[in-house]
Amino acid sequence: MDKEQQILHHIKMNPYISQQDLSQKVGLSRPAVANYIANLTRTGVIKGRGYILREESSIICIGGANIDRKARSDQKVRLYSSNPVKMAEVCGGVARNFAENISRLGLNASLITCIGDDREGNWILEETKSQGVDVSQVWVLPTERTGTFTTLLDLDGESIVSMADMNIYEKLTPSMFEEKWSHIAASKAVYLDTNIPKDCISYLINRCNDECIPLYIDTVSSAKAKKLPIRLDGVELLLPNKDEAEMLAETKIDSINDCQTACEKISQLGVKNVIITLGDHGVYYFSPEESGHLPPIQTDIVDVTGAGEAFASCTIYGIMNNEPLVRACQLGLAGAALTLQSEKSISPMLKPERIHELVEEYASQ
Repeated sequence: MDKEQQILHHIKMNPYISQQDLSQKVGLSRPAVANYIANLTRTGVIKGRGYILREESSIICIGGANIDRKARSDQKVRLYSSNPVKMAEVCGGVARNFAENISRLGLNASLITCIGDDREGNWILEETKSQGVDVSQVWVLPTERTGTFTTLLDLDGESIVSMADMNIYEKLTPSMFEEKWSHIAASKAVYLDTNIPKDCISYLINRCNDECIPLYIDTVSSAKAKKLPIRLDGVELLLPNKDEAEMLAETKIDSINDCQTACEKISQLGVKNVIITLGDHGVYYFSPEESGHLPPIQTDIVDVTGAGEAFASCTIYGIMNNEPLVRACQLGLAGAALTLQSEKSISPMLKPERIHELVEEYASQ
């Protein structure tokens, strides 16, 4: 990383950092740092006081936005019986959660999804917009109900059973995305979850490939991963869990070595990078340049909801900031750890400086 990029990196972490601190961090004299700052200001990369950076990164987030209803059991869950619970309701959905997370990390995000013209839909729009996400491209479908995801959590925060009412997404068509293409094409990257219909997924994969737009795909579940087309040419990153990777690679994963085999098979479909999430066993990452296994960052688990989206958003944040894949995964694990500590699906602690600190703390152990 050259000196200018190092300076920009530290400014992103702390927009109010002094030139003296910058000089110590990048190994330059303070006047030399001042010259770099002057050049960056003159070219418009830095604007205003506090080293405000121009919004040069943008990502379109396409997929699910729904209401998450969590029932947390007061005792060990007993199936086929009444269970005393505490209910909580939050805005959720894979793409929506990803968009809010990535916005908290400083990237300008836009959400493309569909909601009903109801209380839940209005709440999703207001809450998501309040977190800095552009919701101007969301479809409001008057005759449909906003999607809901209801989960029963055991004492340890693990999901026992989940129920998804997401029929609204079946109303989306490729022509609807074609109408929004000028907005999509103006972005630096696209994040896609597999909640939307199969023909829409194929359309977006092919169009992004044709126009060389980086595409990151979260497979969401084994059932929804089946919507992916046979070829995944041009996909920059695929994020399956173990079960989804087994299905896509048509191979069993019983060991870390099996992860490498599965990733190689998935890459033959046209995917550049693959990250298999392994729950409490961490992640396995694969690219043409590097591959390996990373254990999770140990933390107290309060609630597992949202940890997957936190991992994805922090990893992609790293990739979009030109970090190596292994470092991007470390940032993802840090984001997941912060989210597991919170009752909320989006951790209020999720900030660039905090995930970088966690990675450094983890590395020094």
